[in-house]
Amino acid sequence: MFPGRTVPFAQRIPLQITGRSMRTAADDVRSPFVASIDCISFITDYGLEDGFVAACHGVAARIGPGVPVIDITHLVPPGDVRRGAAVLAQTFPYLPAGVHVAIVDPGVGTARRPVAISAPSGIFIGPDNGLLSWAVAAAGGATHAYQLTNGELWLHPVSATFHGRDIFAPVAAHLAKGTPLASVGDEIDVTDLVSLPAPTSRVHDGEAEGEVMSVDRFGNVQLSIAASDAGRMGISLGSSVVVRAGRRQLTLPYLETFASVAPGELVAYTDSAGLISLAVNAGDAAERLGLPPGAHVRLSVTPAP
Repeated sequence: MFPGRTVPFAQRIPLQITGRSMRTAADDVRSPFVASIDCISFITDYGLEDGFVAACHGVAARIGPGVPVIDITHLVPPGDVRRGAAVLAQTFPYLPAGVHVAIVDPGVGTARRPVAISAPSGIFIGPDNGLLSWAVAAAGGATHAYQLTNGELWLHPVSATFHGRDIFAPVAAHLAKGTPLASVGDEIDVTDLVSLPAPTSRVHDGEAEGEVMSVDRFGNVQLSIAASDAGRMGISLGSSVVVRAGRRQLTLPYLETFASVAPGELVAYTDSAGLISLAVNAGDAAERLGLPPGAHVRLSVTPAP
């Protein structure tokens, strides 16, 4: 990265996505835009206390029996589109090629569009509210997009408040069973899709500037600063780094994992997505530091004495 240059977030996700050749067997399930469909993945904010997830699974199984369904998570904080987008973008590359259904949909029942988006490494289905945008970018960018207008692929009657069961899950199952993607509805211009703003991440004058991408259930604070950018600044394992957030400034070690410090102590480390994260061993860094998603953060190496 050149000093002062901002790189699109999707280009900084350190993921290797390997394409696969088109299967040609008679029972092949495929899309004209994706090499193969081996599963349906599912991420929502539905929680686990109610029957919402089971209903979606059941609909998919009735339409496409035998198609594996992989649950990414159903514990996205209610209505937190940004958190859902981050988890989807960082998780789907490790799944089999498939149809990825994401539902964090505070606008369900309104004029927001239900869409299916094809990219070189997958098909993404969900509300057009930005939820899919980071994953689509990480998958190589949208090649085609369709508004889900073909009611013949839906479950009827359609609830105004449960499109996951009645629209998204059925359409995903039909695609996994071999229905052509273009049959889901009217094609729309990919440039008209709603996108979340890319998280801030740049290096300038020896300082990395970013923001809190997300906070996981352990209270670990994931920054939008890639470990590779930290390396270019001279930050390496064993370094001390200065973290500035608002008027607060603190110095903490950059180490390999949480247990590299004593319980209750802060540490910076490279997380499983290749991004810099802050943690408290056996504690909650987000609560300790008061850093919610979106908070602005600057990172620099402690000058040598």
